[in-house]
Order: sequence, then C-alpha cells, then structure tokens
Amino acid sequence: MSSLEVRKGRGPLASLLRRQLLHPVYQPIALLEDGSIYAHEALIRGPEGTAMHTPDTLLHAAELEDLNFPFESHCVLVAMTRWGGLREAGRLFLNISADALLKALKYCELDGLVALANQLGISPRMLVLEITEYERVADMDELALAVQEVRAAGMALALDDFGDGRSSLRLWSQLKPEFVKIDKYFTKGISQHGDKLKTIQALQQIAAIFGTALIAEGIETEDDLRVLHDLGIPYGQGYLLGRPAQLPRAQIEPKARVTLRDRTVAVFPEMRRTASAGSISRLAVIKAPHVTLTTTNDELARVFYEHPKLHSVAVVDATRPVAIINRFGFMNEYSKLYYREIWGHKSCMMNANAEPRVIERNHSVDDLVGILTSEDQRYLVDGFIVTQNGRYEGMGTGEQLVRSVTETRIEAARHANPLTFLPGNIPISQHIERLLASGVGFVACYADLNNFKPFNDQYGYWRGDEMIRLLAALCQAHCDPRRDFVGHVGGDDFILLYQSDNWQTQCEAIIAEFGHQAKALFDDSARQAGGIQAEDRHGVPRFFPLTTLSIGAVVVDHQEFTNAEQVASVAARAKHDAKTSDKGLHIR
Repeated sequence: MSSLEVRKGRGPLASLLRRQLLHPVYQPIALLEDGSIYAHEALIRGPEGTAMHTPDTLLHAAELEDLNFPFESHCVLVAMTRWGGLREAGRLFLNISADALLKALKYCELDGLVALANQLGISPRMLVLEITEYERVADMDELALAVQEVRAAGMALALDDFGDGRSSLRLWSQLKPEFVKIDKYFTKGISQHGDKLKTIQALQQIAAIFGTALIAEGIETEDDLRVLHDLGIPYGQGYLLGRPAQLPRAQIEPKARVTLRDRTVAVFPEMRRTASAGSISRLAVIKAPHVTLTTTNDELARVFYEHPKLHSVAVVDATRPVAIINRFGFMNEYSKLYYREIWGHKSCMMNANAEPRVIERNHSVDDLVGILTSEDQRYLVDGFIVTQNGRYEGMGTGEQLVRSVTETRIEAARHANPLTFLPGNIPISQHIERLLASGVGFVACYADLNNFKPFNDQYGYWRGDEMIRLLAALCQAHCDPRRDFVGHVGGDDFILLYQSDNWQTQCEAIIAEFGHQAKALFDDSARQAGGIQAEDRHGVPRFFPLTTLSIGAVVVDHQEFTNAEQVASVAARAKHDAKTSDKGLHIR
C-alpha cells in the first residue's frame, strides 16, 4: 500500500510511513451481558516519547501532508498484519474514513484487503469496517453501493461516534450498519443525567428498527457501566473495560468484571424539574365562529343569537386574531334603546377588547400559570383565543384553562414531584418492576409523617413544605444513590427501595434525625409543651404531639410478588401498622 506521495513526501508523517515506525494497539469491546471480550478495535500510534505518538497528531499530519488515503491504508495494513501474527480469535474493528473506503473500491484495493486477510489467516467475516468522517461524503448513494460490496466480501460495518453532531440518521437508515457506536458524550455521566439516558433509550428504539447493535463508547465509571448494562446496551468500550494496548486482552479490567457480575439494579437518573416543563397538549378548544374587522354590530348579534352557548367571539384579521368581544358586555349594549338604529351598521370593533388573551396550542405550562396569576383576570369572563402557529383555531374558557393547567401539572407530578423534584408514581412503579424482574432482593419502605395536618394548618403551607423538603433530604442522605431509590408519592408520603444491606439502620436513622430536626420548625411554646392545640379532622380542638415519622418496611419475596402494585399495597399496609403501633419502624 505504498504510494508515490509517501516516497516523495518530506513531512514527518511521510518519514514515519517510509520507515515503518507506526504500530497498532488494540482496545477491547466487551459484551456487557457477561463481561466477555467480543472484539478489539485497532488503533494506531507513532513512536513513543515523540510528538507524533498520539492519533490526533498523526491525523493532523496526514491532513497537512495530503496523505490521508496512504496513511489510512497503512494503518489497516499494519493492524491486520499484527493481528494475523497474533493468531487471535474474535472480531477486529478497523477504522476507515468513508472517503478512503470509496477510494479503496475505486482502486480495487478492497479485493486486496480480502486477499490479505485470507493470507494472514483472518476470516473476512471477523472484520468490521468502522466508518469515520462519513459527514464529508457528498454522495450518500455512492457510499451505500460501496457498503454493499463490503458486505458481499463478508465484512460487517459500524458507524463511529454516532451523536457527535456530525451524524446522520439518514445514513443509519440507508446503510443499516451491523453496529453503531454511541458517542461518549451520551455515555459519560449517564448515571447522573436523565436527558442522556432518555436519548440512549431513543437510540435503542431506532437500533431495533434497523436491526443494529449498539456499542457504548467512553465508559469510564462503574456507575455509568451499571446503568448501560441495565438499559440493555449489548456492547461497551472504554478505559474502565480496558485501555488500548499492544496485545489484545483476554479479560476486561477487574473493576468492570466486578460491576457486571454485581446483581444490584441501577437507579436510573430522572429528568429533573419535569413538573415545570411541558405543554398543554390536551387544551380544550371550542370550534367557534369568528368575525372580522368589518363585521357590523347587527351581524355580530346574529352570531350570538345563532350560538346561544358562545361566551365570546374572536375578531380575526385574515387568519390572525386581533381582538375578542364578550357576549354579555356586547348584548348588554346592543339591547339598549336606539342602539341598533344608531350603531347597528357600525363596526363591531367599538365593543372589542383589543388586548385579548391568545394561547398557542403548544404553550408551556409555566406561561399559562403566569396567565392564571397575572393581575389581568379578564380571561375569566372573556375566555381566551386559541391559535395554532399564530392562526386562529378556536375559543376557550377560563374554566378550561384552569382545568388544563391542573391536569398537566398532575400528569407531570406523576413523573417528578414539583416540591422535592424526586421521582413520582410512574418512575417508582417502573423501578419496582425492574427490581422484581431482576430477581434481586430488596426492601420496600413507605414513609409517612404523623400529625402533619395539624402542623400544616397551624403554621401554613410554607412551613409545611419546609418540613416535607426536610424529610426528602433525610431520605436521600440515608440512601446509596447507586443502589437505593427514593420516590415522592405526594404530600408527606415517600417510598424508599433499598438494595443496601443496612436498610434497617438507615430507616431508624431517618426516623431519629427527623424527630430531632423537625422540632426546629415549631415555635418555642410548642416545643416546651411537646405539641400544639389544633382541630382534628372532625373540627374538634385537641392536643397533637410534635410531628414524627413512621416507616413501614416490607422485605420483598419474589415468589410472593409479581408486580409493582402488589408491593406498593403491602408497603402501604406496613406503613399503616407503623403509624398505629407508634413504633416508628414496622417490618412485615
């Protein structure tokens, strides 16, 4: 694979190529299900201790010296020659740019690659061409034809660094590679970032459609490896599994082996502040008629007569709403003596509110909450105008607006509690299902405050929220974030799902620390008296002791429980027993 450019080149890379001073290293690609070595990726290095040692420097020099194709060809040659000499089993991933692949086919060098593989005792079916820099290809159809030839020769295909900003979903669809490597941006820190987790879950759905196996790159921590394993990502690569080395590895790194053998179920990160995001997708819309700037008062009156339930009418200029006219206000004026004779043929704009509330169908919840709490409350009487992409869509009432915001908030709270931002009912159920499916042992704990309602009534919701946040903080402090799950059902109810062996000690610590720290939320007289005077649920005044915490715990037997609802139900009964027994912690 020598070339005239290499022989005549005067740059440092050309010199290295002529003197055969580049050498391959191999990084393992592991099967995450059991930690076995599935393949190795061949990487290139220059002489150690020199400026030309790193791959980035070599690639930059190839660009400067216009030696991209000769350099890539040489890398493939030395990687295969070394691999064949080692007589290693398993697949070998070879990096090649899309442009170099097209040139290789043009110069018939793909046949030479297959011949070399056979000569070295490497089955072409054990070779995977890892396509890089595919964003530079102008003709994707030409690349697709080249891939057909690669497969005809028995080799497989991988796309490198998918998701790095240069990737193309069209290319994935068109080439249908056997493997796609997920860019390390999405895998690094996935155990802490719910958005990255959701992105990889979306990539899994795409991979299932195209019949592609995903490889997670850049795995560097046990927590990230555990999450990727539990997500079902089939293959992984990164320093935690094994660094590039001159000899292939027989096993991944011990730390990674221990992590993959550990049956602990990973706690998936949640998308934070979900409850304050989203749009009003179910916003109720009345398909109401509208009027124009030239509509007369008489014509408007006929609209209201024909639609007796219509509370207001929008004034639309072409497709854009510009005003709103309230039915009651207009009909009150229209019914006055001589109004029709004097003003009947005049424009209805004289009765219009030129600053209507206009709401887009995809308005965010926060924007609509701002409308509900604004000083201008005319929407309660006039209603509001609904638009789609700025065009008139219909009308809505103040009651519908309040209902839509409330429903959206409730739905969001099922995913993340708006007060504590802890996972809500849906993530709680999903994690219980994952625990049950894994077969690992765990303990479900249901925490609830005693005498919280009289405290909240006495001191107000602000102090009540402070107490709930205190409990949330203590629950999180006494849970291992890598093993244990904390969820907020709502109000003063929390769910803790322990895989940690010291769960009982931690629960007892939560109860004790809450009892101590919660006293600071009461005033001096209440602390001295040991409680407060307040009305019970029947309106009868009586004495309530200071707020404390009860936890009901259930050691889950997988033979007894088959779904999350059963676990939650028994945990709730354990919580009830804890509250009635006044023991603090009750174990069923």
